[in-house]
Amino acid sequence: MSVTIYHNPRCSKSRQTLALLQDKGVEIEIVEYLTTPPDAATLAGILDKLGLQPRGLMRRKEAPFKDLGLADEAKSRDALIQAMVDNPILIERPIVLSGGKAALGRPPEAVLEIL
Repeated sequence: MSVTIYHNPRCSKSRQTLALLQDKGVEIEIVEYLTTPPDAATLAGILDKLGLQPRGLMRRKEAPFKDLGLADEAKSRDALIQAMVDNPILIERPIVLSGGKAALGRPPEAVLEIL
C-alpha cells in the first residue's frame, strides 16, 4: 500500500502521523507542502475527498488568514483555494491520501480509517 502525506516536519501532529504510517509499514510519499504546495486543482480534489469547504482546511490563526480577509463570506471557493496555494502555511496538516481517499491527521489515528 502506498500513501501520500502532506507534511510539515515542524508540526508535532504531522510528525506523529508520519511515525504512525511508518509503524504500519506502508510505502510513504512525503510532500513537504510548505516548500512544494499543491496546485489549485490538486487542493480542490483533496477538499472534495475530505468533504470539506476551503475554510474547513484553513489554519485561521495564521496571519495571512486575517491579512487577506479570508473570513469574508463573499470570497469564492476558487479564491480561497488560491489563497492556500499562494500561502501554504494556511493549509491544515497533515493530510494523508490513500486509495482515492483522504484524511486529516488530527488526531493522527484518524488516518487509519483510509488505510
